[in-house]
Formats: sequence, structure tokens, C-alpha cells
Amino acid sequence: MSRPSAPTATLYRMAMPGHVCPYGLKARALLLSRGYRIEDRLLTTREETDAFKAAHGVKTTPQIFIDGERIGGHDDLRRHLGLKVRDPGALSYTPVIALFAMTALMALAASHAAFGTPFTVRAGEWFIAFSMCVLAMLKLRDVEGFATMFLGYDLLARRWVPYARIYPFAEALAGVLMAAGALSWLSIPVALFIGTIGAASVFKAVYIDRRTLKCACVGGDSNVPLGFVSLTENLMMIAMALWMLAM
Repeated sequence: MSRPSAPTATLYRMAMPGHVCPYGLKARALLLSRGYRIEDRLLTTREETDAFKAAHGVKTTPQIFIDGERIGGHDDLRRHLGLKVRDPGALSYTPVIALFAMTALMALAASHAAFGTPFTVRAGEWFIAFSMCVLAMLKLRDVEGFATMFLGYDLLARRWVPYARIYPFAEALAGVLMAAGALSWLSIPVALFIGTIGAASVFKAVYIDRRTLKCACVGGDSNVPLGFVSLTENLMMIAMALWMLAM
């Protein structure tokens, strides 16, 4: 009994000397993973690409055809195959989960390198300090973008706008000093101050005013919802400051 032949898909994608369409490559890989035999039609010049778009009445490439029917671009192909398509505007905790997972692993690795075991009190301290540093770094990528989002809910920043630009630098300073275990007289009050104001601001906005906002905790382009994560960030700073004060 003969085996059924693999289904065929025709893929039109840009592959110019100075640019290879990444979505075309992703579409090709997806089709191959689903067992399709691909007729790979490369559009190697701008003129060829523009002529293809005009002929088929489309604005973008790649374009995929299956059994003579135009499926569309990469996202359309995913929908056709029953796969999830990422919504760039959807709220997501993924960035924060990835961040805290990595800073936890960094802290365990640093503890192992310094003390021969990953499970130490210092590892816990480093986890919070490293988290503060990475969160500050994400905010510092675009201080103005962060400040704009931060002004939507921070109590102090709404009264004194420059604080929105100062905040990521203060968080970075406290995080670095706490990681080094240096200048506690400076890092402790800074962390206590920004952590307390931040926690109060988030609690009021989310749990009292019941507002639905995006969190500025991982930068101004974040789709992380304001709430538990941002409150945790601020409570971690407060806890670290109080811990160091008690030591």
C-alpha cells in the first residue's frame, strides 16, 4: 500500500541580498514541522516583491498558499494550523516571571561560587538586590517612557514630576549597594523610601481605586498589569532594607 504524499504549500518570501524576511523563515520552519512539502518561491528584488504584492492584492510578505488557496502571512498560517497567535497588546506576566527566575538563578550561582553552596542567607539577599538592579536596568532603557507610565499611579511622582525620572536611578543605586554590601547608611533609606511610596501607590491604585493600569515595573513598554507584581517589587525593597537594618 503506497504512503500518502505530503501536502504541498507554496511559500512566497523576500530573500534579498540585504534582507531576508524573518517571518518567511518562521513560516517555512512551521510548514516543515507540520510535514508540508514546500515550493519555496523567493522574491529577490524590490521590483519583484512589489509586483507580487500588486498581482495578489496584498500588502505584506510572506504569503502562503495551500492547495491553491491563499492562506495569508505567518500569523494567518498559525491560525490556519490551529496555533495561538501572539497579541502584542495583551497583558502578560511572562517578562516578570522570566526576570525573577533569572535573578534567583544568578543569586544561587553567586552563592555557590562564593561559599560552595547555593543555599545561603546571602543568596536570598543577592536575589533581591539583583532583582532591583535588573528592574532598574529595564526602566533605564527608556527613562521617559517609564516616567510617563509611572505618573499614571505613583503618589509622589504625581505631586513632583521629576521623581518619576529619579526613581530608576535610585532603585539602581540601592540595588548595587545592597549587592555589594556597601554604604548601608545610603542604600537602606533609599530602598525604604522608594519601596514604601511605591507600595502605597500600587495598593491605592489597584486595591482601593480599582484602577486597571499597566505596570511600569519592567519599563515603559511593559504589558505587565499593575498589581501583585509591582507590589511585590516594592515590598521586597522594604524587606531587604529592614533586614539590613536589623543585621
